[in-house]
Amino acid sequence: MKSTYRVLFYLKKNAIQKNGKSIIMIRITINGEIAQLSSKLQVDPDCWDVKSGKVKGRAAEANNINRQLDNLKSTIDKAYTKQFDEFGYVDPEKIKNTILGIDRKYKTLLEYCDMHNKQYALKVGYSTSNITYNRYKLLRERLESFLKENYNISDIPISEVTPVFLDSFYIYIRNNHKSEHNNAMKTMQRLRKIFYFAKNTGLNIPDPFWNFNIGFETVEREFLTQKEIDTIKNKQFATKRVEQVRDLFIFSCYTGLSYIDLYNLKESNIHTAFDNSLWIMSKRQKTNVQFNVRLLNTPIQILDKYKGSQLDGKVLPVISNQKVNEYLKEIADLCSITKNLTFHMSRHSFATTIALSNGVPIETVSKMLGHKSIKTTQIYAKITDMKMNNDMQKLAEIIDKEIAS
Repeated sequence: MKSTYRVLFYLKKNAIQKNGKSIIMIRITINGEIAQLSSKLQVDPDCWDVKSGKVKGRAAEANNINRQLDNLKSTIDKAYTKQFDEFGYVDPEKIKNTILGIDRKYKTLLEYCDMHNKQYALKVGYSTSNITYNRYKLLRERLESFLKENYNISDIPISEVTPVFLDSFYIYIRNNHKSEHNNAMKTMQRLRKIFYFAKNTGLNIPDPFWNFNIGFETVEREFLTQKEIDTIKNKQFATKRVEQVRDLFIFSCYTGLSYIDLYNLKESNIHTAFDNSLWIMSKRQKTNVQFNVRLLNTPIQILDKYKGSQLDGKVLPVISNQKVNEYLKEIADLCSITKNLTFHMSRHSFATTIALSNGVPIETVSKMLGHKSIKTTQIYAKITDMKMNNDMQKLAEIIDKEIAS
C-alpha cells in the first residue's frame, strides 16, 4: 500500500496571504494520480520544515498545527483503507471529496446553487423575471470568488456554512463589491433561499441563518416636485437623443412605468376602455402583476410624437438603461436640478407628486404601480402628510381672510 500511496503536506508559497502566512496544502498520490486540496491551516513560511512536512519548534501554535496535520493524515489513511476494502481500488480524487465532505451528489453549497438556479430558470417569463434570475447567477459567482479569496477553496460542504461564514460573506460583499447595506442584505436573502431550497430537497442540516439578522435600513425615496417635472418637460434641448430621453422620463413621470416595462411597451398594451379613455394594460415583468394606468394628456402627446416610427410594435424609442441614466445626468445639469436624477426617480415622482399629492388614494396608486402588496406602496405615504400640510395651510389662509374681513 505505501509504495503506491503517499500523502504530502507542503506550502502554497506562490500565494502568500495578507497576514504573511502560507496555506498548508495536501497532495494525495496514488499510482501516479494526484489530488490536491487545502488543509485550511496557515503557517509562517520560515517556520515550515519541508523535509518533515511539519511546523518547526515546540511552541504551542506549532504543536497545535502539527496535531491537526496528524489528524488529517489519519483521516486520509482511513478513507484510503475504507475505499480499498469496498471497491478494491482507490481514486485520489474520491479521497479528496471524502475529506471535503462532498463525496455525495449535491452536497456542496455551489452545487445547491446550481440546482436552485437550474430550476429557477424554468420560471422566467411565468412567475419571475430574467433580471431576478441573473441576480441568483451573480450570487453564485460572488460565492465562488469569496470561497477562493477567503478560504482558497473551490467549494464547501453546505453543512459547514455557519453564521460566522455568513457574516464574513456579508462583509466581503460590502467591501469587495462596494455594495450598500440594503443591496448586500438582498444578496443574503437570496442565499437564504438557497438554503431553504436545499432543506426542501430533504437535506437535514442546521439553519445557519438562525443567528444572522437580515435587516434593511430605511431609505428616503427621492422624487421630483411638480416644478422640477415641468422644468424638464418644457426645456428645449439641442440634441435629439437627449430630447428623446427627456420624453421617456416624462412619460414615466405621468404613468409610473419602470424602465423595463417602458421598454416592453407595445401598441397592443394600449386600449380604449369603457370610459373611452386610453389606458395602458399590461403586466410588470418584475413581478408578473397586472397593472392598468389611464393615459393623461402629457403621455398621450408623447405617444403621438413617436407614433409609427418604431419597430416590432414598440411605441417609444427606448435605448439601454445605462445610456438613459447617462443622459439624465446631462438633463439634470441643463435644468439646474441637483438631485441624483435616475430613470427610476420618474416612477417615484408619479407615485408621490403626480398621484398621491393630487389626492389619488394609496390603494389606487398601488394597483397602478403593479405592487403585490400595499406595504410596498406605503414607502410613498409620507407625501400624504405633505399634502395634508398644504391643505391645512390653504385652510388657515381662508380662515385668516374671513377673520380679517
